[in-house]
Amino acid sequence: MIQTLIDVILPVFLVIGAGYAATRAGYFTTGHVDGLMRFAQSFAVPCLLFAAISHLDLRAGFDPRLLLSFYTGALACFGLGVMGARLLFHRDWEDCVAIGFCCLFSNSVLMGLPITERAYGPGNLAGNFAIVAFHSPFCYGVGITAMEIVRNRGNGGGRMARAVLTAMFRNALILAILLGFVVNLSGVALPGAVEDALGLITRAALPAALFALGGVLVQYRPEGDLRAILMVCALALLVHPAITWTLGRALAVPQDLFRSGVLTASMAPGVNAYIFANMYGRAKRVAASSVLIATGASLITVWLWLNVLG
Repeated sequence: MIQTLIDVILPVFLVIGAGYAATRAGYFTTGHVDGLMRFAQSFAVPCLLFAAISHLDLRAGFDPRLLLSFYTGALACFGLGVMGARLLFHRDWEDCVAIGFCCLFSNSVLMGLPITERAYGPGNLAGNFAIVAFHSPFCYGVGITAMEIVRNRGNGGGRMARAVLTAMFRNALILAILLGFVVNLSGVALPGAVEDALGLITRAALPAALFALGGVLVQYRPEGDLRAILMVCALALLVHPAITWTLGRALAVPQDLFRSGVLTASMAPGVNAYIFANMYGRAKRVAASSVLIATGASLITVWLWLNVLG
């Protein structure tokens, strides 16, 4: 089982490490890295989300008990992350929301899908796909709403609501997700040439984002933020799956969906945690370092959860 985790996680580290090494050696400048992250954040990753959601079978594995147990845990960890950053580390509210988002957004695609497939087989991914279908809309909806509320505190309720809606519908990731649902639910078939073009772009999305993240880590090191990073790791890797486990058992979630929910909840924060922090320019060092350190720590914690699940 440890070898399986190494096979899945090590390639992620190698891509991040390549970005770090290339930037550290001066082959890539800060401007290059920022441009690559902008490509990933504003174009390639939205295309990936659009393509994935437009082809998902939304009915497969759709069990409200699974979604309730997973997303209650995610929302609880977001709240704990926000309040922990505020009360324990005295960060300003904008930083607190960005740190809370790191605790909220599990790496459900890059790590959750392949680890579940290797652990339980390709026929046991229905729960994963049900979670993935709502993951980005839920997490970005919570994160953007909370960030706009704290950024616009003191303004009237109407102005705050307008700020939240404006931020939501100007975000390329949210728009891509909504368009994906429109195509999925309408049954419209995209032209073959468009599908092929999307395929080319989406294959570049995650490698580009991970490589750029490696370059970002040259700029943001964990000095001074290590305790906040460790809090993120504990909430993401231990508390979220523990809540999902407890609620899943209480709600009698079917075994295959239950395993998908707990295992997905146990994943480290995904690169979207840094993308969100970078969008607002807040807590970027905590976000970048949390993705790297939690991914490394997940080699042990995911192995533990796999043993608990049996």
